[in-house]
Amino acid sequence: MTKSHYACDISRTLETEIGTGGLTGPVFDAVLKRAQGAAARLKQKHAADELMLTRLLSERDDLDALKAFSAKLTKDTADLVILGIGGSSLGAQALAQLTGWGLPGYRPPADRPTIHLPENLDPLTFERLLASCNLRTTRFLIVSKSGGTAEPLTQMLAAMTAVEKAGGGEFLGQHFFVLTSLGDGNPLRQVAERHDLSILDHADIGGRFSVLSNTGLLPAELLGIDGQRLRLGAASTLEATLTDEKSPVVLCAATTVGLLEERGVSLSALTSYDDRLLRFGLWFRQLWGESLGKDGAGLTPLAGVGPVDQHSQLQLYLAGPNDKLHTIITRDVKGEGPVPTSDFASGPLSAYAGTTMGDLLDAEQRATLATLAKKGRPVRHLNVTTLNEESMGALLMHFMLETILVADMLGVDPFDQPAVEEGKVLARAYLADSGRSVK
Repeated sequence: MTKSHYACDISRTLETEIGTGGLTGPVFDAVLKRAQGAAARLKQKHAADELMLTRLLSERDDLDALKAFSAKLTKDTADLVILGIGGSSLGAQALAQLTGWGLPGYRPPADRPTIHLPENLDPLTFERLLASCNLRTTRFLIVSKSGGTAEPLTQMLAAMTAVEKAGGGEFLGQHFFVLTSLGDGNPLRQVAERHDLSILDHADIGGRFSVLSNTGLLPAELLGIDGQRLRLGAASTLEATLTDEKSPVVLCAATTVGLLEERGVSLSALTSYDDRLLRFGLWFRQLWGESLGKDGAGLTPLAGVGPVDQHSQLQLYLAGPNDKLHTIITRDVKGEGPVPTSDFASGPLSAYAGTTMGDLLDAEQRATLATLAKKGRPVRHLNVTTLNEESMGALLMHFMLETILVADMLGVDPFDQPAVEEGKVLARAYLADSGRSVK
């Protein structure tokens, strides 16, 4: 049996544990059967090789290709700016934080460039970023599956203009690299071919499910993260889901749909007790919201990091409306950090004598779980012993597979986003009108 890289406890979602806020036995039994049916259909699709998400876990050739592409990107590079949005960026950010990227005190290794992921379209922020870099030693990676995503294309044009003004207009091929799909109608690919930019073909998978494809693994490779180990961890979650009728993914999907239908719990609050899962929460928020919000159905995702959000959200979670399913991700932190010297941990601080920062964090993790359950708030607990490539891959796959199972049970397509596309069309129309008015 494949090793599991995380533990899952859903007992505090049941009425027998938390009272009237939890699932009753008959409802849980019924919804568990539906979740098992959804997993069986997933297994059929996997066996028929219909899902790129599950198929790519056994691939290795694409990892060799992205290693070669990474070598081009990092040659004589001091700063590397990755331009993407949504699924083309959030997965990469979630993986990047395994290294501590984006957190206080992080410094890239001496042999690697500084990675920037300016996802949001803010002109002032982008101008400041360009001004802070030596453009001669700065490279840009533009990521867009369709090649028509407005935000990274706009950022690319601004960066090209800046490089040209700095005297590098004849050397765009040394500064700009593209990750996009095949297709004659792909605007980004057309620009790349016209300017002789290096192109890596985007895997045939939607952005928010693409974190374990080259969309997420190329940035991971640039940061020194092992893509094969990520996939091995993900494969362990997939195998459990396809072979175990009470796997964590199946149980969690059952609790999500059961609480929605029996208790009207329509919000899914993810709280992680590790700074390196901050961007993971934002990745989950997009995955959950964009995949399940269809035809009047869906659950609203919330993302937070403990213990800081205990001081901003927990009061609401404990004493406000009981309309949330909580998922708490913890890590074994007890004993981490230095033991304070007795000179400091004395007098009014004597309660802290002999304890570490990890001891306090461990106590707060356990207290949050216990208090939510005591107040009748349904809560699931996922725990990793160590946060590394394997456990991160396992957690990423957990939520992607749970999303697919929940979508099956709700009768929606997890892979499209028609409402978002309508907004994109309207934004392009407004932009075109703005351009005409400027002329």
